[in-house]
Amino acid sequence: MIITIVILSILVVTLGFTTINLLRKNEKQEDILASYMTYLNKISDIIDVSEKKLKEIDDKGSFQSDDEIGWFFEHIKMIQKVLSQFNIKNL
Repeated sequence: MIITIVILSILVVTLGFTTINLLRKNEKQEDILASYMTYLNKISDIIDVSEKKLKEIDDKGSFQSDDEIGWFFEHIKMIQKVLSQFNIKNL
């Protein structure tokens, strides 16, 4: 009877330690995930602002007259299109 109590006590202590250890690791991962989400939200906000500004500039048509600048502007619009697809708010 005493041997069973000792074995169960050791098992309870071991399981308690591992549970606390896993809880600490989980909380650290949640903190890291929260900081990543904050970072991605900031990037999404920047993508939204730059998309609006790019559309505003594109509506004026001021970059289409020059070949070199027009080429560069078209590539910036392609990059913006890819970034807009990444936007976390659309997920």
